[in-house]
Amino acid sequence: MSKWFFLNAMIVILVIWEVSSGQITLHRIIGGLGMLFILYNWTRHAVFSTIRSNISRERKIKYAQISKSVLPFHKWTGTTALILILLHLVFVLRYFPLQFQNPKLVTGVIALITLIFLVLFGWLRHMRTTVRRRYIHWTLAYLIIFTTLVHIFV
Repeated sequence: MSKWFFLNAMIVILVIWEVSSGQITLHRIIGGLGMLFILYNWTRHAVFSTIRSNISRERKIKYAQISKSVLPFHKWTGTTALILILLHLVFVLRYFPLQFQNPKLVTGVIALITLIFLVLFGWLRHMRTTVRRRYIHWTLAYLIIFTTLVHIFV
């Protein structure tokens, strides 16, 4: 197993812990669901890291077949994550005023902008793949994990 699988599992546990601790509100549940969709897509990175690691050829083929079977859903789960996070924003703005002095709000806006560009470049990459679009998509994927974790734990 790749170290990314363990990191993903740890993130899922931390997100569930954070969402369920304190008062459970609709915006926290929707935000947690959006994060789970993001992590589902991020798991593809863990699968590809495992394929590139030093494992048997049979296991590499097995993981590649699994990855190939979920590929058609990748762009749709990313889009669903974006929709859920936009809903999260709507409910947050119903509960809390728009204050840019609030670090939770600022990190959330940064994560939202990153997610919008990530989904945009994912769809652009689907339409026409270029090396530049692929690298931008990968970089944004790393950034979305980082920015969402900062947002959750600030």
